[in-house]
Amino acid sequence: MELNTPLTCEDIANLFNGKILGNKDLKIFRLNRIEFAKEGDLTFFNDKKYLKYLEHSEATAVLVPRNFTLSSPKQNQSFIEVDNPYLAFFQILVQNDTYYKQFKSFIHKSAVIDITSQIHESAYIGANVVIGKNCKVGENTVILPNVTLYDNVQIGNNCLIHSNVVCYYNTIIGNNCIIHAGAVIGSDGFGFIENKDGSFTKIPQLGNVVIGNNVEIGANTTIDRAIVGSTVIEDGVKIDNLVQIAHNVYVGENTAMAAQVGISGSTKIGKRNRLAGQVGIAGHIEITDDVVLEAKSGVAKSINESGVYFGAPPKKKIEAFKILMATNELPKLIQDFNRLKRILEEKFGIKL
Repeated sequence: MELNTPLTCEDIANLFNGKILGNKDLKIFRLNRIEFAKEGDLTFFNDKKYLKYLEHSEATAVLVPRNFTLSSPKQNQSFIEVDNPYLAFFQILVQNDTYYKQFKSFIHKSAVIDITSQIHESAYIGANVVIGKNCKVGENTVILPNVTLYDNVQIGNNCLIHSNVVCYYNTIIGNNCIIHAGAVIGSDGFGFIENKDGSFTKIPQLGNVVIGNNVEIGANTTIDRAIVGSTVIEDGVKIDNLVQIAHNVYVGENTAMAAQVGISGSTKIGKRNRLAGQVGIAGHIEITDDVVLEAKSGVAKSINESGVYFGAPPKKKIEAFKILMATNELPKLIQDFNRLKRILEEKFGIKL
């Protein structure tokens, strides 16, 4: 990644009260991962498992922990000691994240906007965007090409809505939200009544989706509208790509969920939960605050105690791992049992 403005090692050290080991005048033009960094790049090192990359790195500068003693910089290379190399690298990334700042106060001529909708004068509306009746788009919000907003959609201030997002009618989105390409907000929940003959009758989905502030929703994620009332995503929630959240689900603030999580209808997820990849949660249950569910866990009943869980059904992580270890011993245990069984039969005539 190219820096907006080249920096010297001294410039970077001054940002973080860092100590330079090497030449302070070396110039940095790009940011890169330690595995691929070349001359002119800045990278970071804060985990010993990446030491093999550091030893052979051609990076011009490396952010390292304070009192770093594992290695020494090569010629034409500098180490910059800082309190937290990863955090420092992240802060430089933030300073250079300027791509979307170019989108200012604009409505593309191909956009179709109903006259009853209110678009803030500072908003950006890209090509082929369709905005239905009685919608509201807030200050400094960016809506990129091919987004569709059905009627009565509200989007707050400083939001970024990527291409091909669809928001069904009555969706409400707060401030400072990011919704990535292809996400669908407010689609019908999977609600049907099964008839005696095996056919289905559709249950109308007449509610909406309400999304709080500072929420990020990944690409191709779907969040279904409620049957009545609202499917609610509270403030600060972070949702990865390819996540399915069903109708009438409630997700508590600052919860995060990784790719391919699936949450069934009318489930309540507490605050600060962490759902790893491919976690599946059944409907009509509750998960309390501060729960971590490890990857591929399957939850069929409520979890009422905070902690780290794993498995299907999930158990506290330590207990679950003990069971897995015991399961790995089963082939040997069965072999030993059969050997003892033969001995009892042959020597003592005892049959089990």
